[in-house]
This record gives sequence, C-alpha cells and structure tokens, in this order.
Amino acid sequence: MNSAIILAAGLSQRMHTPKPLLDWGGQPLARYHIEQAWQAGADEVIIVLGYRADDVARQIRGIPCRIMFNPRFQLGRAGSLRIGAKAASRDADRILIADVDQPRPATFLRTLYDALHPGADYVVPVHHHQRGHPVVVAGTLREELMHADDATQGLRGVLHAHAHRHAEVEAGDLLDLTFNTPEEYEAARNRYFAAIP
Repeated sequence: MNSAIILAAGLSQRMHTPKPLLDWGGQPLARYHIEQAWQAGADEVIIVLGYRADDVARQIRGIPCRIMFNPRFQLGRAGSLRIGAKAASRDADRILIADVDQPRPATFLRTLYDALHPGADYVVPVHHHQRGHPVVVAGTLREELMHADDATQGLRGVLHAHAHRHAEVEAGDLLDLTFNTPEEYEAARNRYFAAIP
C-alpha cells in the first residue's frame, strides 16, 4: 500500500503569501500535489495544513484527500510530520513525504515508490551527489516518524538513523525545483513549464 503525506502547514514568511495557494499550471499548488500523488499510485493522500488552513481547504475541495490540521504550525515542520505519519495507514508499505514548495510530477513520484526495494528503508532523489526531496520511506518507519521532533532534526534525523539502508534515484534538474521567495517561485514556474512540450 502506498501512502502520501504532503506537508503544507508553514507560514510562507518569505513568500508573503501561502505557498499551497500559489498557482501551478492553472491550479493551486496544494491541489497539484494531491493530484500527482494519486496519479503516481498512492492509495491514500494526507495533507497537513496550518497557516490559512481554511483557505487552502476550500481550494482542494472535491479532490479526495485526508486533511489534517497542525495547530502548532508556527513551531516547525516536525510537528506536521508527526501528524501526517499518525494519520497514515498502519498497512502502508511505502510513505511518500513531500513539501508543498517542492512540486514533482507523478512520473517521478512513481519512480520513487518503485525504487523502494526490500533491502532499503528509504529512497532519496539525488543529483550531482546532492540529496533532495521528496523521499519515500518504508512503512516500518511510521512509528519513528510519529515521534520525530525538531530536537532530533525531524525527518532528517530519522533518515540519518537508517542511512546504511537506503536507495537513490537520479532526479536531474528536478532536485533544484524549490522556492521560498516570489523571485524563486517565478523562476521555478517559468523553468518547469517551459520544459513541458
């Protein structure tokens, strides 16, 4: 069973507007993420909201997903990770963890799912020896994700503890597709959609 957790609770301070509501190919970024996760083969999609949660929830109405709310979204990403992991099915074999400001197409997400083999605890995308996001972790790590905190580096800490059992997927330029400011967002959008035939 494939689960997907989309982390979309942050304040988006440098962006000056909620990232989940940004336009991405004619739809809100949060909705894009959910659709791509389903197309990639997810059996459940969970999105964790916080800042402007009501506004984001309205924009994703009508598309199947489980909406979770992080009331302490100001305190960091680890809290949202814990909430998302707790909401994920205990039967999940693979759990995709994606940040809302790092959009990836369904074809790439499916590659990540498929790359998790029995000898690996997680799959990470790489390019030029740099690691990035999103990641797919084995369902056996769900309990660890549910107890991740910022003091132990959240998701990074969980992955570090299992670094000896991981797989890698070449991501190419997709690894650089992330944005925190309006300028980075415009550059990412122009580059991404210009590459689509």
